[in-house]
Amino acid sequence: MITFPNAKINIGLNITSRRPDGYHNLETIFYPIQIKDALELIEAPEMSFETSGISIPGNANDNLCLKAYALLRKDFDLPNINIHLHKHIPIGAGLGGGSADAAFFIKLVNTKFNLGLSTEKMQSYCQLLGADCAFFIENKPVFAFDKGDVFENIELDLSTYHLALAMPQVHVSTAEAYQGVKPQESKQSLKELIKMPVEEWEGKITNDFEAHILKNHPKINEVKVAMKEAGALFTLMSGSGASVYGIFKNETNLSHLQKENLIFSGI
Repeated sequence: MITFPNAKINIGLNITSRRPDGYHNLETIFYPIQIKDALELIEAPEMSFETSGISIPGNANDNLCLKAYALLRKDFDLPNINIHLHKHIPIGAGLGGGSADAAFFIKLVNTKFNLGLSTEKMQSYCQLLGADCAFFIENKPVFAFDKGDVFENIELDLSTYHLALAMPQVHVSTAEAYQGVKPQESKQSLKELIKMPVEEWEGKITNDFEAHILKNHPKINEVKVAMKEAGALFTLMSGSGASVYGIFKNETNLSHLQKENLIFSGI
């Protein structure tokens, strides 16, 4: 069986407080976009995990799909499988690609082996794997808060706009992202701000990571500037970066950015 995990963008991201457990409370809007990996599983004599496409750094045994299967095997008598992941979602982009793979994998295993897991149960497995992982079970726009793993449904449809995303050849570590942030309560909730027309979002819906990351990584700022010059109604860095997306009224040619950035258009 095969499935196609998709990425997400953050429409706004506010770091509201530091938690006693060392994590941070935040609020953000998760919005699914059509940049996708491909994930296949088949029964096999031995467990195996293969990848293609974008190279995934680190130890393959630490992949979230394998960790998800280990969690499921604690509760179910599951066979050995071969997992093949074709990576297309950029890594280290703030797009949730690894979390998407794990969540879609859990849904795939649930279907393949008729586990009968509810949405809530699948989300509970996901919460053990990553803060944004559970979002991809229902995979629809939500207001996310606490660690980013508690959701409220929202009405948000950007299908009449043209979305484009650029991934500069820049790496932003999570540690670097949080070092420049001073948690503070939001003056106005994102749930209210997104009710405004998209044309009014710029400057009001913000990402708390942006200011210091753009200062430290001028190439990311160059992408934002270029998107604005190309007519973007709204631009923002997704998550802790390094990707930047733009929302345009009409389809826009961003080929001039392709020399130094990976470009996805019409997402």
